[in-house]
Amino acid sequence: MVINKRYFLIVIFFLFLIQLGFTFGNRETEEKPKTIQVTGIVRLVGSDTFPEIVISGSGYEWYVPREERSKLNNLQHRTVTVEGEETVLQLMFANGMPAGTRRELKNIKIIKIH
Repeated sequence: MVINKRYFLIVIFFLFLIQLGFTFGNRETEEKPKTIQVTGIVRLVGSDTFPEIVISGSGYEWYVPREERSKLNNLQHRTVTVEGEETVLQLMFANGMPAGTRRELKNIKIIKIH
């Protein structure tokens, strides 16, 4: 029986994709977002090309996703209290060393503008 090289490479490629999915897509190891209330100053950070909105307070910075920026754009440099789902991501350098923690807030509701 002769195995065609093309079919062999396709099978190896799909096996690789399946393994990659099990490695990176394991939902059991991801933390579930928890709803928290945050009070802090709304700031614009980053470069002109990639600006990001953060809420700074209590020793942490919570990044706001691009799709929710419009809620806080007009509140820059003001103190706000918001409620949202916090997701904590552990960042890693390319060599596998820890690079810090990134906190994100999604589904934001503005509670109070100080």
